[in-house]
Amino acid sequence: MKKVKLSFIIILVVLGVILTGCSTGTDKNSEAEANANEVNKSSDENKSSSESDLETFHFYFTANEGGSISKIDAATDKVVDTIDVDGVVHNVQVSPDGKMLGATVIPGGGEGHGEDSHGESDGNDTHGDSHGKSNESSSNNDQSHGGGSMGIALFYDIETNELLNTVEVGSHPAHFVFTEDGKYALVTNSEDNNISVIDMNNFTVTDTIITGKGPHGFRISADSQRAYIANMSEDTVSVVNLELLKEEKRIKVGSTPVTTGITSDGKTLVATLNAENMLAIVDVETEQVEKVEVGNGPAQVYIDGNNKFAYVANQGSEELPSNSVSVVDLAEKKVTATIETGKGAHGVVTSSDSKRLYVTNMFENTVTIIDTEQNKVIDTIEVGEVPNGISIMN
Repeated sequence: MKKVKLSFIIILVVLGVILTGCSTGTDKNSEAEANANEVNKSSDENKSSSESDLETFHFYFTANEGGSISKIDAATDKVVDTIDVDGVVHNVQVSPDGKMLGATVIPGGGEGHGEDSHGESDGNDTHGDSHGKSNESSSNNDQSHGGGSMGIALFYDIETNELLNTVEVGSHPAHFVFTEDGKYALVTNSEDNNISVIDMNNFTVTDTIITGKGPHGFRISADSQRAYIANMSEDTVSVVNLELLKEEKRIKVGSTPVTTGITSDGKTLVATLNAENMLAIVDVETEQVEKVEVGNGPAQVYIDGNNKFAYVANQGSEELPSNSVSVVDLAEKKVTATIETGKGAHGVVTSSDSKRLYVTNMFENTVTIIDTEQNKVIDTIEVGEVPNGISIMN
């Protein structure tokens, strides 16, 4: 009997050892699998985060008349690169696909907006010495070159900052805009009273389109069919047909239009009237103009993605700088808010979701960043010397 009990105990001990070993092995396998799953999960999360960062990572850029382009990380609002340029950088524009940056440059220097830009802030004068020419000398240019130095359009790789191409355009180039379909880049030549049309397939000027006198800021319709050019030395906006590559007509808007904006449906046109301290709101179909009083010396205007508000940067002059943005409700045709910026508010653009507004301050070398939901300044950052145009990756 004792032998039977002893044998039974021995069997139990052996079974216990075996079961313990199996349990340990199972636990180890489970632990290993759990660790592997955790690693895979972490890897997937990192990959997802990386892909997300890649998709949302973007920059905005300022054209600095002192001879540079500032590249700013939109996530941190920090300048991450400065691209040196030999000349006055007047305007920048990000291509629709977000891969390229275009810029207009007056080579080797010259007078830009920092010199009595866009006339006097009291609204009683006109274009003044901006671009180094008066209205009278500009009007004498007729439809040919005004004798100034030829300008250039530069094309950069957004990611690497590599200069991809240099294209000679007309005299005193002002603004630069890509068509939404990516087919063309257009440059206004202020002293030549025309536009250079650059074919983006081969980076060559394929057409030159006559405009009114002193063509300056402009926007292109969302369907890439028309460009609306502010003629600063006249009281008109040139409507340019981009299929026929010619001027269709001119719409009278008021004194010294600096830049334009067009709603995405193509029905409403806006233009800043620098000499009147007004924003012209135009029914494109009827050409009826209504004016809204804004701040002193309005420069650029930008319509938000919802076509609800037009943001007007009020620059004034270097002697009497203005420092505000007027928020204009396009439906109500009235100013609903005025936001204080730095001195010489000039360039203006919104983020793709329209929640942020970015304004260049020419006489302080800064950019003001505004929360549009609260109409409140949330940051001011330093950029290059005399920041002018501004553009953002969407």
